[in-house]
Amino acid sequence: MTRTLAALPGAARRLCLSRRNGEICTREDGHRGLHHRTGGRLLWSDLQADPPECAAAGTPAEAAPLLDDGFPGGRSVCPVCWAFVDRDGDGLIEPHDSWRGDESRGEADRRREWFNAYGW
Repeated sequence: MTRTLAALPGAARRLCLSRRNGEICTREDGHRGLHHRTGGRLLWSDLQADPPECAAAGTPAEAAPLLDDGFPGGRSVCPVCWAFVDRDGDGLIEPHDSWRGDESRGEADRRREWFNAYGW
């Protein structure tokens, strides 16, 4: 199953966000044939794609610093997929799907603001 980035106003095209070995497909959503990175040096089929679940679940993480409006609301930045994710009561990253794009333009704007303020 190919996962896609939400349709964002002003976006020129929607990308296929299938992953293999952590690399994200750079073809357009709904493409035929193999997934690949730009340049075609890494090719894969849906059967060879990474599972949607991120491998970082269960690792220790600190809550990310907050923007003035409270974003990201106590979540941590996943060190593997760069998603903002919840932590359990012991401060461990909860199971989550790998980050595959923001759900909305607003989330994308807040995410960009956070990374501009605090870096990678």
